[in-house]
Amino acid sequence: MDVAQALVMGMQTWGIVGALVAAVFLTIGIDRIDEDARGAYAFRPLLIPAVLLIWPIILWRWWQIESERAAWAARYRAVRAPYGLAVCLMSIGIVVIVFTGLSVRQTWPAGIAPVQLTKGASQ
Repeated sequence: MDVAQALVMGMQTWGIVGALVAAVFLTIGIDRIDEDARGAYAFRPLLIPAVLLIWPIILWRWWQIESERAAWAARYRAVRAPYGLAVCLMSIGIVVIVFTGLSVRQTWPAGIAPVQLTKGASQ
């Protein structure tokens, strides 16, 4: 498996897990953790792209609120401590991906001769 296939497979796995989390959270979970979302079904499809991308944070926050580890007043306060670590890891990941993409050299097939393109009939 080369780097591109691993990246594609990782993104597919992330999306599949995100879709499962979105289906469960937007049908069951959002009603349990946010009283204002009860009965408001029109805006939930708008949340699907966000849930697909940040599903680990949503699961962690959902678990915190359901297990009452989060104080009631802090329920709607942003959780900022893990964001710094996430930003650092994503920044390092982007640099690693770009460096790997630039350093991996693709080989040209040896048995194919180059072909010169000719002008088309319209020119």
